[in-house]
Amino acid sequence: MKIILAPDSFKGSMTATQVSKYMADSITEVYPQADIHALPVGDGGEGTMEALVNATNGSFHTASVTGPLGNHVTAQYGVLGDDTCVIEMAEASGLKHLTNDTLNAMTTTTYGTGELIYDALEKGYKKFILAIGGSATNDAGAGMLQALGAKLLDENGKDIAFGGGALQHIKQIDLSHFDTRIKHCEFIIATDVQNPLIGLDGASHVFGKQKGATEDNIKQLDDNLTHWANLVERSTHMRLHDLPGAGAAGGLGGAFKAFLPSHFEDGIQVVIKHTQLEQLLPNADLVITGEGKIDFQTFYGKTPMGIAKCAKQFDVPVIFIGGSIEVDIDQFDEVGVVSAFSLTDGPLSLAETLANSEKLIKKTTKNIIRTFFHNH
Repeated sequence: MKIILAPDSFKGSMTATQVSKYMADSITEVYPQADIHALPVGDGGEGTMEALVNATNGSFHTASVTGPLGNHVTAQYGVLGDDTCVIEMAEASGLKHLTNDTLNAMTTTTYGTGELIYDALEKGYKKFILAIGGSATNDAGAGMLQALGAKLLDENGKDIAFGGGALQHIKQIDLSHFDTRIKHCEFIIATDVQNPLIGLDGASHVFGKQKGATEDNIKQLDDNLTHWANLVERSTHMRLHDLPGAGAAGGLGGAFKAFLPSHFEDGIQVVIKHTQLEQLLPNADLVITGEGKIDFQTFYGKTPMGIAKCAKQFDVPVIFIGGSIEVDIDQFDEVGVVSAFSLTDGPLSLAETLANSEKLIKKTTKNIIRTFFHNH
C-alpha cells in the first residue's frame, strides 16, 4: 500500500513535520511494510519554509533582525536545492513574537522582513519565495521598503517612524537609494489572501483586530493606508486601493506589487510544486491531510483543500484530520474527500486537546488506516 501524508501544522500544538512523523509512526505499527511518503506542507503561513527546505534538501540560514516592535529577534530563512531563497515574513515580523499584551497594529513594522531579504541579497540570491502569513503588521510594507533603502519622508524631509500609525505623515517616497539588485530578482509571493488594501474588505478592517487594533485604530489605519495608496499611485501609477492581494500581511502584498518584481501564487500550489506531490500521486492508495481546524476557511485555498484538489486529478481518495471539524463533510465530495476525523473522541477542552495532541493524532491515524485497509 502507498500512503501519502501531507498535513499542515496544527497551530498551537504540532508542526507539520511533527504531524507527519506521528502519522507515519502509527501507520508503521499497523502495517510495517507500508510505502509511506511524508510531505509536511504549508499554504503560505508558518511552516511553509520548513516544508519547502525539507522537500528539496535545502538549508537554513539565521540572521539577527528587527522584530515587529523594533527589538532584535533571531530569524531564519531557507535556501532550496535550486538556490531559491524562502522567507517567511512571520520569522521577523510575525504574531509569534508578540503576546496578547504587546499586540499593536499601530507600531509594528515589517523592517525585519526587509532585513532578511537584504541578508539574502548580500549572499547573492536572486530568486525568492515570500510566505507572508502570520503577520503582526499593518504598515503596508513600509518597514520592508525602508530596510531595502527606500526613504519615506515627512514634511520636514525626515524618515517616518515605524508602524501603520505613522503612514499618515509620509509626504514623499524617495527611491533614489533603493537597492538596485532588486530589479534583477524574482519574487514569488505565496499567500491565499486576496483582500484589497483598503475598505471594509481591506487589511485593516479584516485583520486589524487580531493584531491588536481597536475600532478607532482600525479607522485610522484604513485612512493611513488610503493616504499611502494615493502616494504610491502618484509615484508608480499603480493603484493598490482595490487591488486583490494588496491587503495581504497588513499591506505588505501591496508593497511587493508596487515596488518589487513579483507575482502572486496560491501558497499551497507553490508547496505542491516544490514537494513534487504530483509525481507521487500515481498508484497511491490514500492521501491523509489536515490542519488544526477544518471549517469554512478550509474551502478558500487552505492546505487540505489544495491537497484534495491535486489528488482528485489522479483519483486518489483523501481523508482529512482536524483538531476540530466544523463543516459538513458532504461539502467536500467534489474533491474526492471520503471522510474527515476530529482528534477529539470525547468531551475534551482545547487545553486538553493541545496537551495530548501527539497521542490523539496517532490514535486517529491508526483508526483510519485500520478501517480503510481492513481488507489487507
